[in-house]
Amino acid sequence: MDIGEKRNQNMVDNREISFSENTNLLEQAAYKYQLQERETPNLYRNLFDYDSIPKVAFNHRHVPINMPSDIWITDTTFRDGQQSTSPFTVEQIVHIFKLLNKLGGKNGIVRQSEFFVYSEKDREAVKECMSLGLEFPEVTSWIRAHENDFKLVKDIGIKETGILVSCSDYHIYNKMGLTRKSALEKYVNMVEKVIDYGIKPRCHFEDITRADFYGFVVPLAEKLTELGEKYGMPVKIRACDTMGYGVSYPGAALPRSVQGIIYGLIHFAGVKSENLEWHGHNDFYKVVGNAATAWLYGCSGINCSLLGIGERTGNCPLEAMAIEYASLRGTTNGMDLSVITEIAQYFEREIGYEIPARTPFVGRSFNTTRAGIHAD
Repeated sequence: MDIGEKRNQNMVDNREISFSENTNLLEQAAYKYQLQERETPNLYRNLFDYDSIPKVAFNHRHVPINMPSDIWITDTTFRDGQQSTSPFTVEQIVHIFKLLNKLGGKNGIVRQSEFFVYSEKDREAVKECMSLGLEFPEVTSWIRAHENDFKLVKDIGIKETGILVSCSDYHIYNKMGLTRKSALEKYVNMVEKVIDYGIKPRCHFEDITRADFYGFVVPLAEKLTELGEKYGMPVKIRACDTMGYGVSYPGAALPRSVQGIIYGLIHFAGVKSENLEWHGHNDFYKVVGNAATAWLYGCSGINCSLLGIGERTGNCPLEAMAIEYASLRGTTNGMDLSVITEIAQYFEREIGYEIPARTPFVGRSFNTTRAGIHAD
């Protein structure tokens, strides 16, 4: 063994080790990632150069499947979904909310539904849905990082709220004019204020598939997890594939690897599966496969909207994940899948939303064909 090899061996031998509750193994402290401050943003121009289709890079690293013991669906039809349609009336929101309850069943597979709370109509819809007294889905909200909004949520009686925690350098440097260090400090202080109001924070890690995972995402998630432990109020993390850049290919490299993101948040940042949620968009036709991959690799919650409505190409269709749940679990676990047809009919009849006839599960012709041999 030469001098260089001896030095490297001593570094390994002297590295602090600790017991991981995630893996039940002793692990080296070298896997504790620190914030990597930068003067200029890392925009991953090798992947996103704006002159060609975004590239998928591979590093051939594979992580283990880690399906949680409990998985569920959350809904954003009235928040992200409604941003792409004509505004729903209060009556329509209440009716759809009841349908979500019927679809999710008594075991609450459709666990939560999030709302805006800014307009009088928003707040009326929230109060009407809460007054139904249904256990599922739980009413949650989405707010800006303003203290007035914290008070608004508290006064309404909502127990959990989503807040924007943008994590790519595109947002941190170019949109907000911050650095990684100042952004991290801002987010931690903001979440602490939400906890002070007695509200459970759900941090939306915006644009995670263009973010420096080890240089910012993991250190931030670790800080927020520690904050939740300090106050005895778990901080939820929603991994947001804002631009639909996530891929589920084995061996794909970060920041685009869905399984890499989920594994890393659990393994390196200490986030528990039940406090982890995936929110995907369908810009590259990958939204359902990515969502199922998030489940498979340790994420308990998948955020969806009915019929996949949402900004640009939309969100993950909630009805698709209900079917995916039954496929992966071998049971509907109390869900009433016949409600999917009822939801589709209501959207077309009462809201005037046109569903393409061959849309899986909800289109009028999704399971028919004109080819005689198949029909026979």
